[in-house]
Amino acid sequence: MDWKEGQGPVQVPGQNVAQDVAGAAGEASGPIPAGLEALYAACRRIYPDQPNPLQVTALVKYWLGGPDPLDYISMYANPGDAKLNIPPHWHYISFGCSDLHGDGRVHEQTGLENPSGFGFELTMRLKREEGEKNPPTWPAAIMQGLAKYVFQSESMLCVGDHVSWHCPLDNSESRVQHMLMGEDPQLGTVSTPNGSVQFVQIVGITTEELKATQHWNGVGVIDIIKRLPGAGGPWMLTDMRRGESIYELDPSVAEEVENGIETEGSNLSGVSARLAWTEDEASSLPPLTCQPPRSETDADSEPSPRISHVESEQIRNTLQKGLMQGANKTGIGHNLQEDKGVSSDVEGNVPTTDSAELFVTQRLESLHLTINLESGCLLPLALRGRLKHGRHFTFKSVVDVSAVTLVPPSVAGAFVDASCPYASRGPWLQVFIPDDLLPTMVEDLADLADPDEVTLPATFRWPNRKLAITVVAEEM
Repeated sequence: MDWKEGQGPVQVPGQNVAQDVAGAAGEASGPIPAGLEALYAACRRIYPDQPNPLQVTALVKYWLGGPDPLDYISMYANPGDAKLNIPPHWHYISFGCSDLHGDGRVHEQTGLENPSGFGFELTMRLKREEGEKNPPTWPAAIMQGLAKYVFQSESMLCVGDHVSWHCPLDNSESRVQHMLMGEDPQLGTVSTPNGSVQFVQIVGITTEELKATQHWNGVGVIDIIKRLPGAGGPWMLTDMRRGESIYELDPSVAEEVENGIETEGSNLSGVSARLAWTEDEASSLPPLTCQPPRSETDADSEPSPRISHVESEQIRNTLQKGLMQGANKTGIGHNLQEDKGVSSDVEGNVPTTDSAELFVTQRLESLHLTINLESGCLLPLALRGRLKHGRHFTFKSVVDVSAVTLVPPSVAGAFVDASCPYASRGPWLQVFIPDDLLPTMVEDLADLADPDEVTLPATFRWPNRKLAITVVAEEM
């Protein structure tokens, strides 16, 4: 990436100096593309005195084979608002997740009535330290990392989504180690010649706040952050020096979150995982590299057939679209880390008949599921926050299209039930959890809520149900 500034370039260590904003558009010999100009106009309405902000740009544009999907990231100096107790801060704004050009070079042309490109751009507001003259560049790197995930997975980031990062966002000793998505309070949603664009703001959060987001919902946590100046305030500023979580800033938050979990459940419908399964629940744990059991149709030929691209797309689309009757369409929570492999939470919807009939259904008489620690620790959330409230939960493989969906009795459209609790269709396994088993599983898996106290591998068995779950270390 490369810095550029309209009024005299600023040299940044490890970065090159480029031209001004007009040249930044890659249109030095012609007009700025209409989609990009519409976004620039939205920024000028807020920052009329900063026509040429500091800007990071991809040296080789994405459509020319470059690695960075975001063409540009502008960085504005926002004075804040003393009346609202909002301190001065840096305001980062991306350009590239939406359709900037409208000519099909990056995104399909969708028209004025539809979202432009992926339908959003990213922003972030970072509290400005006293005496700080130039904005830090690490937020731009995080934005590019998130954009890469979006382009690779074709999954949009929405208000209420979260990103578990497991590392201080600026590589310091900060407690702010994860991200939550809100709507930018000043930019909101704008119309462009290529469709609508929502500005989705990255909000830095602590581990305690991430857990509240996962067990309850991101929108609820965002509302709490907005009313607490120390957590971000109404403009949701990220303060990397913040030492207190929302629970410490306002002790009443704990009861509010707990009540939300009990009455509303969780809006997180699935997570990425490393997983495998075998039909014998009494067997030794299956390795995470093993494949799902093959159907009789598969077994008739060697080698076993690969899933076609079309079938893979149908399965992925079914996971994301929420076609099940009565299913709640919820935001996608994301779990990724830069340079350490990208994985995503998914909308784990039970497949409907159209896509499920791609494969022959194989009934399993018993089941032993193996799952990695980070994803396995969300099993209590899946049971208490989802299945208890009549909602399904899916663990989606990070290495292929396989998935495991936990299904309560009230979910329609599943191919498992009380008479056939475990069944697979190709790479898709469904596990029926009856109402009388749910409290027992919640109690037995309670220790997973504190992963530091779990001795791995940890196997949980319910022999009368012919079911076992083994949680293994991340490296297995």
